[in-house]
Amino acid sequence: MRLVIQRVTSAQVVIDENIHASIQAGFLVLLGIEEADKDEDSAYLISKLAGLRVFSDSDGKMNLDIQQINGEILLVSQFTLHASTKKGNRPSFIKAARPEQAIPIYEKFISDLSILLHKPVKSGVFGADMNVSLTNDGPVTILMDSKNRE
Repeated sequence: MRLVIQRVTSAQVVIDENIHASIQAGFLVLLGIEEADKDEDSAYLISKLAGLRVFSDSDGKMNLDIQQINGEILLVSQFTLHASTKKGNRPSFIKAARPEQAIPIYEKFISDLSILLHKPVKSGVFGADMNVSLTNDGPVTILMDSKNRE
């Protein structure tokens, strides 16, 4: 399971020319789910995401987490995070989980993260054609992979 976490001052998802979800300060998170992902992968990344200290404290140091700033999260499914570009120029998505496997994992990720944060996590629509816009703050962009726990 992979996350691209972007610290934002605002972000939104537009579907069919309508704003589906929007947030102010917090994280825009792109979530990629692969075939081999299990509950442990979700639990690990949810814990890391909730505790990620990349928001500025009163001294301007990245020392605060999402809860400490009362930030919001907008989570968007992104199967292309598991693209393989080893051969040729056309990416292969063979490792990305099929919708019947990925949708329950995606929905549980949103639910479990909401419970941990004690507030709703906003999201896109799995499999929809979405336009995602954001104002990256910093810019700060963090990559996490549950299979690569450095």
